[in-house]
Amino acid sequence: MKEGILIALGEIFLKSPGVQRIFRKKLQNNLSFFLKKEKVDFKIFSQRERIFVETKEQNKARKIIKNVFGTSWFAKGFFFERGTLREVSNFVTQNYQTWIKENESFAIRLKKGSEIKESSQKIIEEIAKNIKRKVNLEKPKREIFVEARKEGFYLYFKKEKGVGGLPVGTGGKVLTLISGGIDSPVASYLMAKRGAENVWLHFHSFPLVSQKSIEKIKKLAEIFLKFQPHLKVYLFPFSKIQMEIRVKSKPKYRVLLYRRAMMKIAENLAKKENCYALVTGESLGQVSSQTLPNLQIIEKAVSIPILRPLIGMDKLEIINLAKKIETYQISILPQEDCCTLFTPKHASAKGNLKEIEKIEKNLNLKKIILKSRREIEILNY
Repeated sequence: MKEGILIALGEIFLKSPGVQRIFRKKLQNNLSFFLKKEKVDFKIFSQRERIFVETKEQNKARKIIKNVFGTSWFAKGFFFERGTLREVSNFVTQNYQTWIKENESFAIRLKKGSEIKESSQKIIEEIAKNIKRKVNLEKPKREIFVEARKEGFYLYFKKEKGVGGLPVGTGGKVLTLISGGIDSPVASYLMAKRGAENVWLHFHSFPLVSQKSIEKIKKLAEIFLKFQPHLKVYLFPFSKIQMEIRVKSKPKYRVLLYRRAMMKIAENLAKKENCYALVTGESLGQVSSQTLPNLQIIEKAVSIPILRPLIGMDKLEIINLAKKIETYQISILPQEDCCTLFTPKHASAKGNLKEIEKIEKNLNLKKIILKSRREIEILNY
């Protein structure tokens, strides 16, 4: 009998058998990485539909597992590898008094594989026969879950909801524009939940402003490492580009010109990092640069796809998710945002693409971007 945590896989089983094996292996590797990182003593048993983490440090392990994408639910329990029904029944007889108090009712919930010959009724009767407690199948105080499978029996109790999604690393790489505000870390989290490995790109305006945004990015990166095993962060100096745009453009178009320049830089770095798409924290209509006409103008600056996982969410939804993933308190720390530097009070909500492209022809951005790229700082976590 092995003690530990049973993990049920998420939507991995929507995939073909070959892809399932790849995804399950990636999930197993991610679990191993995070458990080793926190110095948990463990051993993993991986079967077709379940993963069992054998460990005595169950409370420590469950705090790690709850943040690993690809898990539907998990529960503390026991694994009887190649065990017999009698072995499980004897174990329950010896231990049920610690699980079910004398005045509490119980129910056994059974799930068995098609390869198990014994009937469900026989299995339940064998396990329950020596439990001296009242049975209540409708609303029991305690539930004992039993799974009878080819590899053995699983016995567990309260299920905890996993984060779902797909294992990080199964969906390719994306380059996420991370501002340090509330939205972009949440967008990055949602992409990781879909299996995409994030590379971060942060534009800062130091020395025109302080390094507060850079310090916030470093703190956010430490939090994000709960969800993704490794993280590469590019810190790109944007002040010289902003100065050039400020001098040679109409105030109402500055934010759009900033954003288009950012996308062009991001596209170049994405190709270098073998990323398939860019990711932003934009939400439709949240600010003037995020109206449909302006999003279209920004998007036309590049040929690579731009993914916006927050596009249909309102601010409160985004804030609630930021609090859940514990980035909110860092994101609300004061900083000087590079996009608000030299920005007029009333930016255009509907830019003119031809006019903006005409302005860009008079900007000396290629030379400035090339020079700024030599000053990029790269952080590897």
